[in-house]
Amino acid sequence: MDWRDIPSLAALRAFEATARLSSFSAAARELNVTHAAIAQHVRGLETEFGCELVFRQGAGMGLTEAGRALSVSLGDGFSTIASGVRDLRAATQGRPLTIGMTPTFAENWLMPRIGAFWREHPEIELSLQPSHTVVDMRRDGLDLTIRYGRGVWPGLEAQMLVNANYVIVGAPELAAKGAGGTMKELNALPWVFETHRPEQQVWAQEVGLDLSHSSVTKVPTNAMVLSAARSGAGLSIQGRALVEADLKRGSLLCLHEAPLSALGYYLVTRPVARSEGLKTFIRWLKAVAE
Repeated sequence: MDWRDIPSLAALRAFEATARLSSFSAAARELNVTHAAIAQHVRGLETEFGCELVFRQGAGMGLTEAGRALSVSLGDGFSTIASGVRDLRAATQGRPLTIGMTPTFAENWLMPRIGAFWREHPEIELSLQPSHTVVDMRRDGLDLTIRYGRGVWPGLEAQMLVNANYVIVGAPELAAKGAGGTMKELNALPWVFETHRPEQQVWAQEVGLDLSHSSVTKVPTNAMVLSAARSGAGLSIQGRALVEADLKRGSLLCLHEAPLSALGYYLVTRPVARSEGLKTFIRWLKAVAE
């Protein structure tokens, strides 16, 4: 489509309303502009096309043959646009909220709590999409993502949900062997890591752990890491928010915790208007986190 061949859409709207309502004044009221603005738009179209489109007919406006032809075309075109917009709005309003997050966050923080949201808001459908990959929110149609980091993602809005600095944890029997020990002594104990989460091992180096000669087992998912850690198979590095319940139960003990920082799980949205359902879900997440 070459938009240079099409006159101003504002002028076409003004003419379509005039033709449908047979009045400059009625068209002005419908489009919330002045009578003079409608008349100017219509006269501008007549100049551009080189023919009359309307004429005075009693208290209203009549259509010339050219005007009637243009009116029919615009009516069909604008009706098609309106139908498409209504269909899209209906589909959007009826679709579930699409939420992206890491599998670790989903398994260890969200899913143990989500039942309360479902009970409180059965009218809001959620589509939870755990993924290890960094997603494009617009391309992938995500309403919200919950990301781990320091809260800075260009072009997106972020607010912290839970602080999640890393902690070193282990089952009580294994943790007892390293309690009060130095990082060097912790190196001598067995460790379990998730295969695709190298940031944990980077953090380990930052706090003085050198695991290059340690007994390290890697497994595909963090759920498997936690299961192994709870059974005493190895120490693990976890975001504190993800193991808070284990620490309270005593199934895991904390051997080292870094000072609080900006690291955490953030609610990340695009800078667009939020649906009422999304606002409700975000309020619920914040309330639960508090």
